[in-house]
Amino acid sequence: MRKIAVIGMSSFGYFLCRDMAERKLSVMAIDSDEAKIDDVKPFVEKAVIADASDKEVLENLGLAEVDAVVVSLGERIDSSILVTYYLRELGVKEIYAKAISEDHGKILNVVGATEVIFPEKDMAERLANRLERSSILEYFEIADGYSIIEWAPPASFVNKTLAELDLTNQYNVQVIMVKETVPERVTVVPKATQFIKDSDGLVLLGRDEDLERLQKMKE
Repeated sequence: MRKIAVIGMSSFGYFLCRDMAERKLSVMAIDSDEAKIDDVKPFVEKAVIADASDKEVLENLGLAEVDAVVVSLGERIDSSILVTYYLRELGVKEIYAKAISEDHGKILNVVGATEVIFPEKDMAERLANRLERSSILEYFEIADGYSIIEWAPPASFVNKTLAELDLTNQYNVQVIMVKETVPERVTVVPKATQFIKDSDGLVLLGRDEDLERLQKMKE
């Protein structure tokens, strides 16, 4: 079981702790605010009231032994930078640091963050992609220029098999999942014989330009 520590019980930190606990991960929550620790205590394995900006405190918490640490200190830019730097000095393997601006993110990268997270920016981008075309049900960028989308297929797809549609050769995209609502069922890596219904959602993987070309056929 992976052991994760979250420093800072901002809204992001709180919901992250809750979601990881639901996934049966070992979670340690750390914050200097007793009320925030009391809120998260019911569902995490360990909840600690501590000032994470003190290097000795971080060391005594044994953070060098966890698999990953998430730094979510909200508007406390100086503290998030200092904590990230201390974690790197302590030899933490994976450090995920929340940033509130591009410049903040650049500094976090320099001082040792494994990955910088922009929750508000990333969510805004996902929503913008969904709103751009009503046929997109969900959107995730997985690498530069490549995405996964959940897409409501056009009427011309209905009652056809994936073999007949041949999306891999026609559009250079891969159907990795079909989400059916009637009946409620999910098929991962569907076979070529899978029929498409008007209530289905197709989860597609491909280059952004190919996915966009496919989506335009419904416009």
